[in-house]
Amino acid sequence: MIRSVDRGSSRSDGAQSVDRALALLMMVGARRREGARLADLVAESGLNKPTVRRLLLSLMRAGLVEQEAAGGRYHLGPESYVLGTLAEERFGLHRLSLEGVARLAARTEDTAFVSIRRENYAICLHREEGAFPIRTHVLMPGDRHPLGVGSGSLAILAALPDEDVEAVISANSAVLAERYPQFTPELLRASVAETRAAGYALNPGLLMQGSWGMGVAVRDGAGQPVGALSIAAIESRLGPARQAQVAALLQEEARRLEMKLADFGRGREAKGRAARRT
Repeated sequence: MIRSVDRGSSRSDGAQSVDRALALLMMVGARRREGARLADLVAESGLNKPTVRRLLLSLMRAGLVEQEAAGGRYHLGPESYVLGTLAEERFGLHRLSLEGVARLAARTEDTAFVSIRRENYAICLHREEGAFPIRTHVLMPGDRHPLGVGSGSLAILAALPDEDVEAVISANSAVLAERYPQFTPELLRASVAETRAAGYALNPGLLMQGSWGMGVAVRDGAGQPVGALSIAAIESRLGPARQAQVAALLQEEARRLEMKLADFGRGREAKGRAARRT
């Protein structure tokens, strides 16, 4: 619920309005395929209908959200695309990962993903279908889950220091209890330990029965986990023997992506130094 982003009575009404509008924007983005109904946004946000309408109108005036003429559902607007395009140059994980994600889908024949960390959540950036005819649709671009929920998200959580893991679990406690009750703090801690021991994260159908996933974290040049590569498949395709094969492919592509990110970071630093000299 949007109320969870409020930091108490010390925050101004203006700051709370910005928080709430941005949270609504993320909710609209998460429903990019079918569009977001006003009733859904009211229910998920915990705000009253007039407040949600007012905030949506502000987002529409900015071009960040648009409304269907017929059905009245809300979608991301053209300015959201413009902002995403501008941000992509700086946050190059999506662009740099595309070749590797395509290779993973081709080599495993399963569905491959790249996700990025945003504070206490993981957001799916890209999905690449493999050739295997039975597919899982548990994760789509734009979907966001608390860290630890799903294989890529769990891989990111397990790559954090212990104190950060506890901070994330604590910060997400309300949303986990409400929307992901199976992901208890005890289960998340055990999953983190198993991921670190195995070298990859495994989701044995916890989000959707029969849909399994494996993931590995991707680190930036400073060694911080910034995202994850993952694959999803039906349960019968991820037995113990094949897990080892898929893990090796995920780790190989993660290392390639990390080298690209390091080069990308060095290039940005060089450009910054050149700009400061001019």
